[in-house]
Amino acid sequence: MGSEGPSPVTVHVTGFKRFHGVAENPTERIVRGLQPFMETRGLPKGLVLGSCTVLEAAGQGALGPLYELLESTVSGRERQERVILLHFGANSGSHRFALENQAVNEATFRCPDELGWKPQRTPIISSDGSILHARQTTLPVKEISKSLQQMGYDVVPSDDAGRFVCNYVYYHSLKFAEKHGIGSLFVHFPLFLAIDEEVQMQFVASLLEVLASLNFQ
Repeated sequence: MGSEGPSPVTVHVTGFKRFHGVAENPTERIVRGLQPFMETRGLPKGLVLGSCTVLEAAGQGALGPLYELLESTVSGRERQERVILLHFGANSGSHRFALENQAVNEATFRCPDELGWKPQRTPIISSDGSILHARQTTLPVKEISKSLQQMGYDVVPSDDAGRFVCNYVYYHSLKFAEKHGIGSLFVHFPLFLAIDEEVQMQFVASLLEVLASLNFQ
């Protein structure tokens, strides 16, 4: 039985709406277009695209919808079923893709989020203690990055997801993933001015191929 390769994996993808300073968030376009794009291209063997959701670019005020989504990914899940929460966010100052290895328990927003919240040095989850506390993904970020680099993409592993909404959502997702024994990964995307939309869509398709090939529990 062990020679049959990885068991099927269900991937739930999120992106963000526009936010301060970024009039068009590339991840909103990518996530809205991902289902039809993959239907045309064909999903990797053993991978199910469970959902594609665009989130409000907000922290505390958007927790309700975030947790509704998170809970829906494990509702009725078979114990052995593999699930990955795959989050996309924009880094307007970057010219490459970044796979985030961790999130930290600190919300320090350089500007208010889209619901007007601007925390400073605030714990994301107070019961986790210090704002220095970090949560790591269980997915092999370096291995995934290397596979994508070999496919020709400009992508790097990263240990700094910032302290804004991306890090805030990722931290909650990582805690949820640990509790339920599933995977979580955050990917930062450049703007379309740096890498055009077609290449970014191809990158996502390649990322899904790599995730489908992983052996993880």
